[in-house]
Parts: sequence; structure tokens; C-alpha cells
Amino acid sequence: MKTKERIIEAGLKFSSLITVLTTLGILWVLLSQSLVFFGEVSIIEFLTSREWTPLFENKHYGILPLLAGTALTTFVAIAVALPLGITIAIYLSEYASAPIRNTFKPLLEILAAVPTVVYGFFALTVVTPFLKGILPELATFNALSAGLVMGVMIIPMVSSLSEDALRAVPNSLREAAYGMGSTRLQTAFRVLVPAASSGIVVSVLLAISRAIGETMIVTIAAGQQPNLTFNPMETVETITAYIVQVSLGDVPHGSIEYRTIFAAGLMLFVLTFILNNISYFVKKRYQQQYE
Repeated sequence: MKTKERIIEAGLKFSSLITVLTTLGILWVLLSQSLVFFGEVSIIEFLTSREWTPLFENKHYGILPLLAGTALTTFVAIAVALPLGITIAIYLSEYASAPIRNTFKPLLEILAAVPTVVYGFFALTVVTPFLKGILPELATFNALSAGLVMGVMIIPMVSSLSEDALRAVPNSLREAAYGMGSTRLQTAFRVLVPAASSGIVVSVLLAISRAIGETMIVTIAAGQQPNLTFNPMETVETITAYIVQVSLGDVPHGSIEYRTIFAAGLMLFVLTFILNNISYFVKKRYQQQYE
């Protein structure tokens, strides 16, 4: 038995080591290529310049337009996914019967299995024409359509994780609230949501990370025009969409233009790393608060 346990333990350690080494390998590639890029382009210009035109004759390397496009589409997505996701989670946890919950939750999670390229074409061919009928000034490629569809895509992440957090709240809190005369709605929003806030906040932060890293929806529906704007009706380009644009093969490998994708990828890695660490910190803090 000891030999088997040691083999299992070694296998688990090896699996963990593969994960760590993969992350370190990705970070090494991004850093090594980005350092070459920053050897030719000032990091101050990269972080502060308001123009991003590395593929044009008049070259500028300011990441702000790509960050603005990423932030804009992410904001629209979260504005859709947050209220709908939490509302669905509360319904499934506190109102739905077991048969409805067991049927509806798997159907909801099918949204997460739909290929993102399908979402992208749906945003471009269905959502955008519909919105243009309401907003004639809406650009053909715009952040609003991409963000709305991306919000629908991440609803299962918010609702599923939030519902799990709500169902993990001890029944004693529900019984105490009902015993004091609270209605089901009051119990849900004034007792259960605060008690499950750590899981809900973590689900939202993970959904934001997912939205920031989304590629195909924003590439197809938001456009490929770096534009420093916070108007969702305009064409924008996100970090991931730019990486796809350069990776198509038209830019020579080893050129400064090609290395921009590693600098942009490093920025994307830093953003998601910060968000994931914030979610971990929030979860630990709320756990300590309610212990």
C-alpha cells in the first residue's frame, strides 16, 4: 500500500509540476520577446501613447486604444451577465423546484459549450442589424454588439458559481431569517447574498477575466480599428483581436511589428493575473470574515 500511495503522490506532484512549468514557460516566452520589443520601443510610450499603429507607415506603439477596447467590451459584457447571472442563481437556489433546477441548469450551461466563433457571427449578423434598427448611428463593427453577446456567453459562469455559493450557505441562516418574519425575497437578498458574497464576487471576477481573454467574438463583431474611445457604438479593437490580426501571417517573424503581440500578450497576462489574485484575496478575506 505504501508503494501505491507513493506512486499516486508522485503522479499528483508531477501533474502539479506540469501546470507550474507550463505557466512559467508561457511567462518566459512573453517576457523574453517583450524585452526585445522594449529594447526598441520606450515602455513609457507603450503605456501612455494614445495611438496604436504598428502596422501603418506612421508607427505608434501606445497600448491605450487596445486597453480601452478591451475594457469597453468587458464592461458591456459584465453589465449584461452580472444582473442576469445573479438573478438566475437566486431563482435556481431559492425558488426553483428540484426538477426545474435539474433541467434548467444543464440547459443554461449549454451556452458555455457553444463555440465562440458562432457567438461572433451571431453578434455580427443578428444582433448588430437589430441594434442598427434602433440606433441608426451604430457602426457595423461595434463594441456594443460584441459586449452584449459576450455577456450572454459568460452568464453560465456567473450563475453557476453564484448558485453553488448560495446553496453552500447553511440552512440555519435561512431558518433564522424565516423565523424572524422575513419573506423569501428578503431572505435571499439580505441574508443569503451577503453570506455568499465571497463566491459571488469570485464568480464575477472570473467572468471578467474570461471576457478580457475572449478572442473570436470581439474579432468578428467589434472590428479591428484601434480607437481610444468609451463609446460602445464605435468600432474598437481589443488586445486579443490585435494578436489574431498579426498572427495571420502577413507580418514578418522577428520584426518589431511581430513582437508587438508578445508585449500585448504580456499586458493581457498581467491583467488576468491581477484579477485572479484579487479574486483569491477577496475569497480569503470573506472566508475569514464569516468564520
